[in-house]
Amino acid sequence: MASLTWTDSDATAVDTARVLAADAVENVGNGHPGTAISLAPIAYLLYQKVMAGDPADPRWLGRDRFVLSAGHASILQYTQLYLAGYGLELDDLKGLRQWGSKTPGHPEFGHTDGVECTTGPLGAGVANAVGFAMSARRNRELFDADAEPGTSVFDHYVYCIAGDGCMQEGVSSEASSLAATQNLGNLILFYDDNRISIEGDTKIAFSEDVQARYDAYGWHTQHVDFTNDFTTYEEKVEELYAAIEAAKQVTDRPSFIKVTTIIGWPLPTKAGDHSVHGSKLGADEVAGLKEKLGFQPEPFAIDADLVARTRENARQRAAEAKKEWEPRYEEWRSAHADKAELLDRLLRHEAPAGLDEALPVFEPGKMATRSASGKTLSALAEAVPELWGGSADLAGSNNTTMSGVKSFLPQERSSHDFPGAVGGRTLHFGIREHAMGNIINAIAMDGLTRAYGGTFLVFSDYMRTTPRLAALSNAPSIFVWTHDSVGVGEDGPTHQPVEQIMSLRLMPGLDVVRPGDANETAQAWAQILRITDRPVALILSRQDMATLDRSEGTGFAAASNTAKGGYVLKEASAAPKVVLVGTGSELEVALAAAEKLEADGVPARVVSLPCVEWFHDQDDAYQAEVLPTDVPKVVVEAGVTVGWKDLLGANTEAVGINQFGASASGKVVFEKYGVTADAVAAKAKELVTD
Repeated sequence: MASLTWTDSDATAVDTARVLAADAVENVGNGHPGTAISLAPIAYLLYQKVMAGDPADPRWLGRDRFVLSAGHASILQYTQLYLAGYGLELDDLKGLRQWGSKTPGHPEFGHTDGVECTTGPLGAGVANAVGFAMSARRNRELFDADAEPGTSVFDHYVYCIAGDGCMQEGVSSEASSLAATQNLGNLILFYDDNRISIEGDTKIAFSEDVQARYDAYGWHTQHVDFTNDFTTYEEKVEELYAAIEAAKQVTDRPSFIKVTTIIGWPLPTKAGDHSVHGSKLGADEVAGLKEKLGFQPEPFAIDADLVARTRENARQRAAEAKKEWEPRYEEWRSAHADKAELLDRLLRHEAPAGLDEALPVFEPGKMATRSASGKTLSALAEAVPELWGGSADLAGSNNTTMSGVKSFLPQERSSHDFPGAVGGRTLHFGIREHAMGNIINAIAMDGLTRAYGGTFLVFSDYMRTTPRLAALSNAPSIFVWTHDSVGVGEDGPTHQPVEQIMSLRLMPGLDVVRPGDANETAQAWAQILRITDRPVALILSRQDMATLDRSEGTGFAAASNTAKGGYVLKEASAAPKVVLVGTGSELEVALAAAEKLEADGVPARVVSLPCVEWFHDQDDAYQAEVLPTDVPKVVVEAGVTVGWKDLLGANTEAVGINQFGASASGKVVFEKYGVTADAVAAKAKELVTD
């Protein structure tokens, strides 16, 4: 086991991080200094003594991953990125939580070098860390499956710091339970047991034994007590380092290290007070801290030579790690030319060359888009080896299982239905929608593979923060949400989404895709895989719907137009007097309504609109060609009608459902709520002026 070298210079560097945290929060007038001050030894230990990383190459493949689940304490991470030389300078710390700075209130992926993921809602980072650990195992099996355990250039550790708030949020429980099931021996979680949240002592709402909980999950657990059972305070860095080294030796389960601390220690009068959790300390307290630690009273007055030493240490550690890693990497590339070619493509964020050729073509008939999606995934399995995913215990309903592939599971956890393998591709999240979303996000931010997670659309509410965080992070997460409307039928209003689709369209940076038949579904998957800078919600039907005959002479446009987001599916018999716009299963309602209008002498164009966002990505001329501003439009979608005028223009009306559903067959519910061809045709006639 490696030994720790800890000098007076290291202790001074820790104190420097404390002082910088206090000054940064004081400077902006708000923030969370307490945790950053008391956890400075842990963060410094990780960045300067434990983790593999390269400040000059923050996305180096061989690096360990760090997640600050207690994201409100962002200055804890920023000070270490500053000391290690990841591109943050003193002015960036002075700009904490201010407009245009590299140091936002919570860490943001893609915004600050060295930040692996966007953590905001408490507990999300724990689930992200689980996702990173799963991603590491999948990458290893995809690129270097024959390597002995611990010897691959793709092996690395994932470290996460979480607090009491993270432990109280249910998503951390969901993810931690799954991590144990997955035997994620590359994951090490630190729990800052400081017993403080915004409302004060956590005993008013949180009384469980968290370490016992993790024991029950099946994690390897340890406890390092800085308080010596609340008698004296001793920052036991060597003991903590030994605990980390011990955790690394446990390869068959994740590790949990409880660190009992006092928030804000060694503040002279406010250590342990909940006021230091989320407020500036005040000039007197900051001055007292600096005097106690032997620092100059002026703000940000630190030893530049010390910072130079910490940066040089980080540089040397990176150089030593890469000196050992790079020859092995080159040896791997030479021995695995095909895998190296795949890796290079994925690093370029490119879809495979044979993507379109791999897509299935569905014959005319009837098929639910969830079924078409499942068949498409199976067809893409060989052509898109980076694609993997599953669902929250709804594989048979979501159709998220590729045929012929094993499950991503320790082999001993195989079931009769799902044989497992460490290199499997079918994910089983259990009934844990929220954790699933955060895990998918982490895999997307890790950057090599593409993962999807499925559940019912109505349960997107359980995981609402995850597409938002993905969009904020420009992460190409894929959310597969089936059972898209009142067409669910007899399950009733609790399972029938009404407001979800339109509300998801309100989320900036999220592509909401609702294909109108089986071939649009296949084409939608291809476009999703081409897009690598934002997430997508793929919304699919439970009920069968018409698969259109798009052969020459039928009058139906090719499904490849799906990539444009909206297109003229069937042209009117003459200059259109009305445009009917359909999405998802209601596309066939629009087509039937057009037939009625044409029979009554009203030329009606039908436009398929599988994705508003993709359509708006097209140039203005194309959009105006498909949806002329001077022609009235009627949209039909089995959901709330609010918003369509904003999306498609003032000359737009909608047929939809503005109330909760009911228990009955899907066909009956559609009829009772007026989502019918007759209703659409009647609405269109009201708008036609001549």
